[in-house]
Amino acid sequence: MKTNSMSTLLFAGLLALMLIVSWSCTNPKTEQPQEFTRPVSEVVTPEWAVDASIYEVNVRQFTPEGTFNAFAAHLPRLKELGVEILWFMPIHPIGELNRKGGLGSYYSVKDYKAVNPEFGTFDDFKNLVNQAHEMGFKVILDWVANHTAWDHPWMTEHPEWYNRDENGNVIAPFDWTDVADLKYENNMPLWEAMTDALKFWVREANIDGYRCDVAGMVPVEFWEQARVALDEIKPVFMLAEDEGERHLMKKAFDANYGWEMHHIMNHIAKGEQNASHMWTYFRKNDSIFPESSYRMYFTSNHDENSWNGTEFERMGEGTKAFAVLSYTVPGFPLMYNGQEVSLQKRLLFFEKDEIDWNGADISGFYKTLNQLKKENPVLWNGSHGGKMRPVKTNNSSELFAFARKKDDSKLFVFINMSASEISFTIEDDKAEGTFTDVFTTQEFELSKGTQLTLPAWGYLVLR
Repeated sequence: MKTNSMSTLLFAGLLALMLIVSWSCTNPKTEQPQEFTRPVSEVVTPEWAVDASIYEVNVRQFTPEGTFNAFAAHLPRLKELGVEILWFMPIHPIGELNRKGGLGSYYSVKDYKAVNPEFGTFDDFKNLVNQAHEMGFKVILDWVANHTAWDHPWMTEHPEWYNRDENGNVIAPFDWTDVADLKYENNMPLWEAMTDALKFWVREANIDGYRCDVAGMVPVEFWEQARVALDEIKPVFMLAEDEGERHLMKKAFDANYGWEMHHIMNHIAKGEQNASHMWTYFRKNDSIFPESSYRMYFTSNHDENSWNGTEFERMGEGTKAFAVLSYTVPGFPLMYNGQEVSLQKRLLFFEKDEIDWNGADISGFYKTLNQLKKENPVLWNGSHGGKMRPVKTNNSSELFAFARKKDDSKLFVFINMSASEISFTIEDDKAEGTFTDVFTTQEFELSKGTQLTLPAWGYLVLR
């Protein structure tokens, strides 16, 4: 019976495929199906996020003390660096049951409405937020909605809130043995409790939004109702650690991760891909996400640094070139703490492992990029920035060349995505005018036929 049913299904499938192919061939100009049209976001992003870049803070590793008060001393330096949004990795008490390492993972949350005593007190954090606000920063918290620590009170108070295997045992997702998986399906009391905890930090600590861990593993509908509840308190900014669940970007989140672009950069650095793969990515990106939403681009973050290596390990001599790319393409650039001093070590995740602030200081490089983004509307986030188009040259494999324009502002970017010097000729009628390189202040006259040379991993950002 199963074999016959399978044969029938296969025949029906083949027949349907033949009809689709026949229909496509006889209707070549038919519009794309609705599911392939670019979605429209209903999220209203706060005005302050339009020209912002983001800086990730690992409180434990930032200073010898590893406290909020010790970090606060760095605010003037970060202000000078030009970042605007401070993203704090989870600051909650860390579970002790099944803990990994000596200090445990920040993402094993024991209490959603409390502060890790290692970092200070709740008042210390509120004071830090107030200081940051007074200096013009915005503050977002890392939020872990998908799972809790094994010794979170919910484990005993609401055991039905957790997913279980066929033997009735609570599930730890993947190899995350220090956390227990929450059950959102048909569980409105959990939705209400989690939303209440999210509202607590906006209401009581005056934070400005959240970076939401593994957001795609939590129902889209949960995030949508949570966004409404938070915006009723104050307009918030929501960043999803996700790229696959595009529906998150319709009603819940302002920005998500550009993981795929990050992986392409790593592959290019190793010589496994080239600049043409980057254009393939952007064409796909433009077709599936709302124009108003942001992709966050980065050369490092806490996951990459601890588990896959520093940017220098993964990208080598191309590190700065890829940072320039992350800041100048349509998107939202991230700095991970320590990058401004060329952080050369993988920070331990479950132990104290302080950032070495004595590395090569390249804060001027990042300051230039942050100022460029802030001052030039063509680089603003989402639909507020200028559209990106390829600049025609005689080299499309090693060279990534593009232009962005908004009103009277123009920007031309040329990045050598190879380990060899390249020379190229501009073959673009629209690439015309006198421009200044933002890093060297050297002037360049561009026109069709202009010949330029870039060293290995070299770049020009002309405005």
